[in-house]
Amino acid sequence: MTAALTIALPPEADRDPASYKLLIGGRFVDAADGGVIERASPGHGFVVSRYARATEKEVDTAVEAARRAFETGPWPRMKASERASVLLKAAELIEMRLEEIARLDVLESGKPIAQARGEIAGAVDIWRYAAALARTLHGESYANLGEAMLGVVVREPIGVVGIVTPWNFPFLIVSQKLPFALAAGCTAVVKPSEMTSASTFVLGEILLSAGLPEGVVNVLAGTGEEVGAPLTRHPGVDMVSFTGSTRVGKLTMAAASTSLKKVAMELGGKNGQIVFPDADLEAAADAAVFGGFFNAGECCNAGSRLIVHEAIAEDFLAEVGRLTDRVTVGDPLDEGTKVGAIISAAHAQKIRDYLDGAASDGARIVRGGKALSASAGEYLAPTIVAGASSTMAIAREEVFGPVLTVLAFRDAQEAVRIANDTNYGLSAGIWSSNMDNCLTVARGVRTGTVWVNTFMDGFPELPFGGYRQSGLGRELGLRAVEDYTEEKTIQFHKGPRTNWWLG
Repeated sequence: MTAALTIALPPEADRDPASYKLLIGGRFVDAADGGVIERASPGHGFVVSRYARATEKEVDTAVEAARRAFETGPWPRMKASERASVLLKAAELIEMRLEEIARLDVLESGKPIAQARGEIAGAVDIWRYAAALARTLHGESYANLGEAMLGVVVREPIGVVGIVTPWNFPFLIVSQKLPFALAAGCTAVVKPSEMTSASTFVLGEILLSAGLPEGVVNVLAGTGEEVGAPLTRHPGVDMVSFTGSTRVGKLTMAAASTSLKKVAMELGGKNGQIVFPDADLEAAADAAVFGGFFNAGECCNAGSRLIVHEAIAEDFLAEVGRLTDRVTVGDPLDEGTKVGAIISAAHAQKIRDYLDGAASDGARIVRGGKALSASAGEYLAPTIVAGASSTMAIAREEVFGPVLTVLAFRDAQEAVRIANDTNYGLSAGIWSSNMDNCLTVARGVRTGTVWVNTFMDGFPELPFGGYRQSGLGRELGLRAVEDYTEEKTIQFHKGPRTNWWLG
């Protein structure tokens, strides 16, 4: 019988919960009705944070502040070099407070501390990259329209951006959106998940300290019903950038359609790692375990489907199982932990429901599959499901938990077919030493990212997003700032008019 996990309560458990106020118009304020949200740590069980709870009233006030900052404030009118300086200062301050921010994300989300530090360091890099793009944003000119005409295409900030972020990467995902909006000259209202808002409030403090003018960034904690939906449909918001589930993404698009505002969507995934017999199988097995269980599988990019050539399927599955047995599950604040807590009891039950359904459908759970007894918090054992078919829910739908489903293929064409046999199209991995296999699969899978002989590496320079129901648009990359702009054509004519209509 597996021993219960011993979860050591951190010093925060003996203190009052940290309190956070809403950031509106450059000031931290309570909710008008005095409402609050309490967040219990999923890894440790005690109430760690208390936020002022925004409602539609605060949405209106925050949007008004952002609109005022855009229409009459200095931010959109600054030189790009001046905006870049603020973003670089913000990056510096984030780096100085890295340990504090990482710890907040750990306590609120249950992710391992070593992983959280890496995420915040990655966010610092993104803020610096966005600062560089602020200075390179440019338009076009056309001097080939005739001697009397000059055409100029300029890019202008789109306006007020509503940014809605999820609970699984609280600081990293807001950093994939906000700095690029700011680099373009936009203002923003940010709604983090009501389960993991603390680090976004700290970001608000940092931005004010870095010199961001009042009202340029506003932060509201609250539920999707009370804040997310009103923000999305608000006529004063020009664009919505949303990361979350495909189901909620569809609702967000519908709400945004009432005013035909621009939307950018980074949604779900059911990503396959495809392993050929000629691959570096040791590296591929480690990547399979990493892809399946990183962040407890609560990751849109999780390699939750392991698609293995039938010639090696049995032996490869055995090796993946052995590595899975070595994955350390436990206290998120323990430096050696690889898999931390599940975000909530309700989500843990949803994962178990998928596993029960897979067993009923005839699949075999060959590792894990059970909740782990712990002195505090919600923990699930890393789980491998074998004997699945691509028609089963466990192989088609986003489980968002530490669950790896194994499928077999005969040749590259079948591997591509299995990889594409889902409504999603976010990412895929290929493991082979044969370039023909790599090219065939990379060009055949309909995903926004393909990793070849690696998995889940990320760089600010490379665009990120998905096909089909994995989203709309791209984040990061060379054109990330352009996403937060509108193109305007200006035509200059010199001399007397030549195209008289009435002669």
